[in-house]
Amino acid sequence: MKRVGFLLKVKPEKIEEYKAHHERVWPEMLDALRRTGWHNYSLFMRGDGLLFGYFETPESFDAARAGMAQEQINAKWQEFMAPYFEGLGGTHADEMMHELAEVFHLD
Repeated sequence: MKRVGFLLKVKPEKIEEYKAHHERVWPEMLDALRRTGWHNYSLFMRGDGLLFGYFETPESFDAARAGMAQEQINAKWQEFMAPYFEGLGGTHADEMMHELAEVFHLD
């Protein structure tokens, strides 16, 4: 299983609304994530909106993103969530996720 970490930035004025949406993620989106290999997926947020995401996937970060790119519900979710992020420049958050290099792991 490949462990993946990434960073994004939520606009400070949108933090509480962003959190609220993640308390009730669309069931179809959750199903799509599971179907495309996003396991043990977590999001962590600092007070200023810096968001750290972590998930495990059987193959690779690129394969997991490619799988989600084929899911119609993902396009809807990305469009819905786009206004919450800083620095996207017209792209969706899933296109701005850059994998962080793992430097340590303890089982």
